[in-house]
Amino acid sequence: MLSPITPHPAHAAGTGASVRGWVHSVETGGTVDGPGLRYVLFLAGCPLRCQYCHNPDTRHMHDGSPAQSSDVLADIATYADFLHRAHGGLTISGGEPLVQPEFCAAIYRGAKQLGLHTALDTSGFLGSHADDHLLADVDLVLLDIKAFKESTYRAVTGVPLRPTLEFAERLSVLRKPIWLRYVLVPGLTDHLDEIEGLAEFAAGLEVVERVDVLPFHKMGEFKWKQLGLPYALANTEPPPPELTERVRGIFRTQGLKVV
Repeated sequence: MLSPITPHPAHAAGTGASVRGWVHSVETGGTVDGPGLRYVLFLAGCPLRCQYCHNPDTRHMHDGSPAQSSDVLADIATYADFLHRAHGGLTISGGEPLVQPEFCAAIYRGAKQLGLHTALDTSGFLGSHADDHLLADVDLVLLDIKAFKESTYRAVTGVPLRPTLEFAERLSVLRKPIWLRYVLVPGLTDHLDEIEGLAEFAAGLEVVERVDVLPFHKMGEFKWKQLGLPYALANTEPPPPELTERVRGIFRTQGLKVV
């Protein structure tokens, strides 16, 4: 369920100085953003302009509400026992969490002091914003690599590809586990030669624990309409099951676990 962050009179102990950030929303029973049941914190702000974005209402910092990291951690603490029992933890998503690295670092530090498993859901484009101090408190990175050719990646996102690949390579050096996510969009990200290149790259990282091939959907299209934004993929249909399975097979051929 989604719930707001409200100020707490008593903050989680030992979390250090509070940091101000911008929170879009919270999901307290997430099942797709890491192992177990998750407390998913959606932050506001994102430099990408993905054609299929299902959260265009998180593009700007002011799309969220101001919050203190101490208040967020106090809220997380109320779910900590449940999250432990559910073999889950905390996932910070967005938007793009690394727009707010100091806020993320403060929350991850506090979450680890609560004994929680932590995950970062990111495009990797701002990976250079995540210093070693922040990443030390992250147990898992959910990394969206949206294409593997520069021209395709720019068409999908509006930004260059290389920063994301450099972040993936850095995670490999740090031996940080990755769950790779790839959104399959007919006519846009369904070029099999590019996918083969991505699969080979992912296998070479040696830290990719699983790959999620996500068929394109239009469940966020209504948000674009509400915001008065043109939706370029209005006439694009989800990929047929046989294409999705073929793409999953490409990753499996490289020895990767695909779900």
